[in-house]
Amino acid sequence: MKYLIVGLGNPGEQYSETRHNIGFKTLDALASASNVVFTPARYGDVASLKHKGRNLILLKPSTFMNLSGNAVRYWMQQEKIPVERVMIITDDLSLPFGKIRIRAKGSDGGHNGLKSVQEQIGGSHYPRMRFGVGNDFQPGQQVNYVLAPWTKEESDALDERLKMIGDAILSFSSIGLERTMNFYNNK
Repeated sequence: MKYLIVGLGNPGEQYSETRHNIGFKTLDALASASNVVFTPARYGDVASLKHKGRNLILLKPSTFMNLSGNAVRYWMQQEKIPVERVMIITDDLSLPFGKIRIRAKGSDGGHNGLKSVQEQIGGSHYPRMRFGVGNDFQPGQQVNYVLAPWTKEESDALDERLKMIGDAILSFSSIGLERTMNFYNNK
């Protein structure tokens, strides 16, 4: 059984340590812990991870955030993965730093990456995991905030949170979305 796990972010070194790239950072941590390597492919960097008889295709789109849906649609079609076995990982300004929220569906919440995914796959009924990056910014400074690097405090706490997100991704593929939501949404 195949799953598509998509970490949203922007390609390029200048974005690698920014809040907006938590999707990429999550997949990098999971790949490293699983001893798998990303390789360049169409619409992004891809790695394949085996877990409990499941094949997880990890995707970091190279399309930039606003066009992420193109990569998601292509890899869903290429690998013949139904929408219920897709997980999109993204940042969320409305959650405190480090809090995760897993949902089976929902709005894009003003997130351009999620908006692109919804446009390209034809709806908002797809699993997603939002990682809280907080909202410590002045009015009108949202873009600067998400494209800024982590603070030292955030950076120090990130490894532990990334491990938990990785565990939640593996849980999604092995015990399903509902049980994963019940276990991880309150952590």
